[in-house]
This record gives sequence, structure tokens and C-alpha cells, in this order.
Amino acid sequence: MSVAEPRRIVLFRHAKADWPQVSDHDRPLADRGRMDAAVAGRRLADSGIPFDLALCSTAVRTRETWKLAVHELPERPKTVYEERIYEASPGELITLLNETPDDAHNVLLIGHNPGVQGLADILAGRAEGDARDRMNRHGYPAAAFAVLSFEGSWKSLEPGAATLAGYWAPTE
Repeated sequence: MSVAEPRRIVLFRHAKADWPQVSDHDRPLADRGRMDAAVAGRRLADSGIPFDLALCSTAVRTRETWKLAVHELPERPKTVYEERIYEASPGELITLLNETPDDAHNVLLIGHNPGVQGLADILAGRAEGDARDRMNRHGYPAAAFAVLSFEGSWKSLEPGAATLAGYWAPTE
């Protein structure tokens, strides 16, 4: 694959989590979160994006979100559970994405706010249609995802380099 071909990054916030008496890292999904994760998975499948790689936070709620969403996809991508995604800043997430092998064309990152929303805002130098307005209006709720595209190698990914090509939230 040529690095000149557009690449896609989908930034997927974990679904609604419960608040039991456990550490933040160990919080499971709430009942609504389990439903929304499956719906988000169907929407990801409807996007037609053939994911090569999924990068998922090690937190319980992100792993549960991914487990429910991936069952809706036509093919399961290689999945890497990455502890650096938990509590990561947008800059730390860019650094992680810069390490992605160039043979990965479409990457799904399952993470947390405020990092995921901040990353979408920082990467999107441009937007198609009303995607930015919808993302700003909804505020990146649990189980929302943004689709960004850019050209070049993963090492060249930097602020403003991508186009916000789509946005979906369960509230839409």
C-alpha cells in the first residue's frame, strides 16, 4: 500500500459506564452502555471501513465496549490492548498513533474522554459537511465516534493534518 493513499482513524469513546465501588480503571459498562456499544458496532459496520487494527485501552469499560462492538463487524481486526490510552492526553494519543505500522490503513482507537474528543478536535484541520457542527453540538457522549482521514505515513500524523469525515453519537 502506498503511504499516499488516504488513511482513516476512527476515535471511539467507550460506552456508558457504571459507578460501582471499584477503581476507575475497573468500572464496567452500565446496562445502557452495553446496548449502545452494540448499536455503535452496527454503525461502524455500516460505515464499510475495513479496520486493519484496533487499539483499545486496558480499562474494563473500553474492553467491554470493544467486545460488544466487534461482534457486529464483518471481520475482526487485529486488536492491541494498550495501557497508554487510559488517561492519555491528545498529544500522547498522537504519539501512540505515530508508532502505528504503515501497513495498517484503517485504525480504530477505543478510548476515553477528554482525550478522544480533544484528539478529534486537534487532528481535524478540515471537516466534511456538518460533521464538526454535529460533533460540537453533541459534545462526544459515551459510545460516540469520529471518522478522520489523512494522507501520508502514520509518523506524519500531526495536529490539523486530518479531515473530519464523519461523526456518530447514540443521541443522533
